[in-house]
Amino acid sequence: MAKTKKRITFLTGTRADFGKLLPLIRKIKNSRQHQVEVVATGMHLLADYGYTINEIQKSGVRQIFPIFNQDSSSSEKMDIVLANTITQLSHYLNERRSDMLIVHGDRVEALAGAIAGALNNIRVVHIEGGEVSGTIDESIRHAISKMAHIHLVANDAAERRLIQMGEAVDSIFKIGSPEVDVMLSDELPSLDAAKKRYGIKFDDFALLVYHPVTTERENHEKNVSEVIRSIERSGHNYIAIRANNDLGSDHINKQLGILNKSKKVKVFPSLRFEYYLTFLKHARYIIGNSSSGVREAPVYGVPCINIGSRQSNRNDNPAILNVSEDTSAIVEAIE
Repeated sequence: MAKTKKRITFLTGTRADFGKLLPLIRKIKNSRQHQVEVVATGMHLLADYGYTINEIQKSGVRQIFPIFNQDSSSSEKMDIVLANTITQLSHYLNERRSDMLIVHGDRVEALAGAIAGALNNIRVVHIEGGEVSGTIDESIRHAISKMAHIHLVANDAAERRLIQMGEAVDSIFKIGSPEVDVMLSDELPSLDAAKKRYGIKFDDFALLVYHPVTTERENHEKNVSEVIRSIERSGHNYIAIRANNDLGSDHINKQLGILNKSKKVKVFPSLRFEYYLTFLKHARYIIGNSSSGVREAPVYGVPCINIGSRQSNRNDNPAILNVSEDTSAIVEAIE
């Protein structure tokens, strides 16, 4: 009698976290003991962000289940998005019982997954817990860790922090950052292929990825103006990605829309993960406040200009220049 396959469910809300989950998805997908499925929510289902559920489909995953927690016409707060995701995911888990639910990072969708999984007696695995950033994201990340049963951490410091938080030593496994497997593989597209796919005409460029800091909403417009002004003054070419869908992203994306009219800036709602890595690998530098600048860029030896507090307390690196949202300071860092 054939054994019933264990059902492993991955929850993803953004292109970025799916790129980090993909190496594990592919590994488990090849197992005869497990059945892999992906629940896609958040930005994956928003037209304004390129409807990136299509990229999940192109990755070869067969079992994909979309659940809507917001739409492009709404500007719902994080607590409402959290509540919507818990409700929809709970219905899903009651209909399709999983043996394990895997979440990544510090987004509210991951928190919803940890809550719904734990309260439905489903084993929750959290990837890259135990890290600090100094904003509300850090609180969300730690909350997910406390709801999770298994921890796949990136480094020794994260392991120690989880143990200090009371997590069992035998529940923690150091695996590094899973996206490094993709970053250092021979399967990344060439720069020429990436440029052709996205219509990039310039050879010399930097990456711009700047997101809202939800705990600093009163300063959003001023901070965005300082960043955009420094980009204009630099005179460099940029490949830019729209801000995520956190509250305050409308200010950033409006300014990016204005920048996009320049021949020196190309703005995209999203980039497929492998193509994004190719652009990162060949960039002069990355500027903004994305975790990509402090996590992935150092792997390639690409300098990062990290702006503001969103990545505070992350592991530092000589290639990372930390600056405030001040035009003069940013321009100086670029130079």
